[in-house]
Amino acid sequence: MDLLKTLVDKGLRRELPTRDEALAVLATSDDELLDVVAAAGRVRRQWFGRRVKLNYLVNLKSGLCPEDCSYCSQRLGSKADILKYTWLKPDEAAAAAGAGVAGGAKRVCLVASGRGPTDRDVDRVSKTIEAIKEQNEGVEVCACLGLLSDGQADRLRAAGADAYNHNLNTSEATYGDICSTHDFSDRVETVKQAQAAGLSACSGLIAGMGESDADLVDVVFALREMDPDSVPVNFLIPFEGTPLAEKWSLTPQRCLRILAMVRFVCPDVEVRLAGGREIHLRTLQPLALHLVNSIFLGDYLTSEGQAGKADLDMIADAGFEVEGTGTTTLPEHRVNGTDAASGCGAHAGGGCGAHAEDGGVCGSHAEDGGSHGGVCGSHGGGRGTCGDQERVAASAGEGTASGADAAEKASAGRPDLVAVRRRGAGTDLAPNA
Repeated sequence: MDLLKTLVDKGLRRELPTRDEALAVLATSDDELLDVVAAAGRVRRQWFGRRVKLNYLVNLKSGLCPEDCSYCSQRLGSKADILKYTWLKPDEAAAAAGAGVAGGAKRVCLVASGRGPTDRDVDRVSKTIEAIKEQNEGVEVCACLGLLSDGQADRLRAAGADAYNHNLNTSEATYGDICSTHDFSDRVETVKQAQAAGLSACSGLIAGMGESDADLVDVVFALREMDPDSVPVNFLIPFEGTPLAEKWSLTPQRCLRILAMVRFVCPDVEVRLAGGREIHLRTLQPLALHLVNSIFLGDYLTSEGQAGKADLDMIADAGFEVEGTGTTTLPEHRVNGTDAASGCGAHAGGGCGAHAEDGGVCGSHAEDGGSHGGVCGSHGGGRGTCGDQERVAASAGEGTASGADAAEKASAGRPDLVAVRRRGAGTDLAPNA
């Protein structure tokens, strides 16, 4: 396909695709799926080889959140039968983190439900970070505590945090459909605060909440503009007792197309396969490793994941290797700021998402903005040497029907695969790692 050749060439140059090209990836047929995976896989291997980074979630405080995010089992008014507990003590959190590190995790993600932390909460989490770092040499720590107030990101950084997660989740245009207690701009501001404090930004999305293809492209382009180092891609876990409990609109094939689109738009960023992979990708999970270079090990915040040993076996059987603590995840140009291209990750400025322009699953908030103008792929339809736009636009138009067909096929859902976490943090049972 000419489309895929164009996208591979752009990915290897770290050049932004057009919006029409991104839409066309989502509109490809099931017959073309392996070609799409192979093409995006070339881009993934160019920047990350065959390495897979393992991340481990520790839910520091579960449930009873005052926010009303409709996808979240910890939301205000949730009737989901999840674990509910207040803050773990630093030694308890460090023990849980240690289990993940022993299982191969390179990064520990500390998550707490709530709108955002108080200063006392930041003190508490700072002690937890220090305990984890003291016991696990070389481990990365990412915090996900909700909306940050002035100075809190600096305090987390001073305590030893390496990264901060706060997801955008969906497009700005549809954000009000999933949450009314805060807005899209609040999330963007928190990511900017984390970046300004020198924390590595982690921000991603949730697919499967009823969004359109255009919404998916919008949020991924917004992420590209913010330039996070890590982009977690979550697939909605439709918990009973939440407003989206009946929202089963994803197929394994659809999930792979979404991951491929994210990889083409953010070629040199850590793309993380996050919550919902087991229930939506199911037996096609190994194919996703050709698109992403990072996954969560074991369980999630409130739901059970695949057994940690099964994750490790899957990685090995698919011909990939677990990334060690001595290996730098990101390509050299992102780490050192020596970016000559105008692609994703232009830390030194001059490109899409430069820091001067400027957080479910790794986080309940939900992890774990930006202008669309002035670059190829703007809302104006995209411009530049982007190939046959009429052909691409026609292909994207066909996606409306194929997307509807996919939703119809997925409508029965697999609620039998949604299991509430009953082990690990907040319990007396050993964690899954």
